[in-house]
Amino acid sequence: MAPEVPLDVFASTGKIPKLDSKKAFVTFLAGSGDYVKGVVGLAKGLRKVKSAYPLVVAILPDVPEEHREILRSQGCIVREIEPIYPPQNQIQFAMAYYVINYSKLRIWNFLEYSKMVYVDADIQVYENIDHLLDTPDGYFYAVMDCFCEKTWSHSKQYSIGYCQQCPNKVTWPAELGSPPPLYFNAGFFVYEPSKVTYENLLQTLQITPPTPFAEQDFLNMFFEKVYKPIPLIYNLVLAMLWQHPENVELENVKVVHYCAAGSKPWRYTGVEANMQREDIKMLVKKWWDIYDDASLDFKAQDTAEEGTISKSSILASLPEPAVSYIPAPSAA
Repeated sequence: MAPEVPLDVFASTGKIPKLDSKKAFVTFLAGSGDYVKGVVGLAKGLRKVKSAYPLVVAILPDVPEEHREILRSQGCIVREIEPIYPPQNQIQFAMAYYVINYSKLRIWNFLEYSKMVYVDADIQVYENIDHLLDTPDGYFYAVMDCFCEKTWSHSKQYSIGYCQQCPNKVTWPAELGSPPPLYFNAGFFVYEPSKVTYENLLQTLQITPPTPFAEQDFLNMFFEKVYKPIPLIYNLVLAMLWQHPENVELENVKVVHYCAAGSKPWRYTGVEANMQREDIKMLVKKWWDIYDDASLDFKAQDTAEEGTISKSSILASLPEPAVSYIPAPSAA
């Protein structure tokens, strides 16, 4: 196994931490589709685990006002950001919608915060992880990714069967030179907002050709020298359950990433590959248990005016997401 920051670095001291108003969780939302449900679920999940820190939602201008109001009603701090487009190039992204994800780079400009944990909207937090905001500064913390799914079929790793999650199973061929650097999943990471870093990110992006995994590839390149792997309990990508079950201790997992095809709880049908697994069905139910728990709603907004359209009715009727900015290249 590749080296990780050991678990005891993040172990709770048992002391009640001093709340730092310059720290927060942050997620990203675009369009008028149903990902707002994921953000609501995340906000409620953080409340359930009694996080001491707020959830900031970086939203693009096309997020409708009714969705913004839903987020505010759940205690989120809503911050509109301008989209960032990749350099013009005919690259085929692994997923067409990845083109909008470069806009996530704006979160490095949230300078009122000293440290943040970025969390994708299709992630749920099942145990308190506030301690990640106390990690030593100067590093980029994230969980190593897996190269075994077909979305990686464009890569040399996939073609030779090499994966950093089990590096001894198929060793990197000597004729290909040094093994690739450690590669993280960018759905969850700990970082420090910084004006200098933000400006360097944008400048570097302009001279960096887009690649299949869009901003994830870009962030891996940019932060390669300061990246520190953290245990996969902080970002369980669901494919790990069937690709590397020997590495997963599900009872210890704190953060679940519903990124496998068909696994979004609010779209779950069970028809896609692996979606009838008992562990998947359990995790989908676990997400819904939090989302449906009215006791986890943000209490300060319980006095909503009578006669207004209920937030739950808006959420229930949401269509599939539609991103309207620019036509994305077809998926690879």
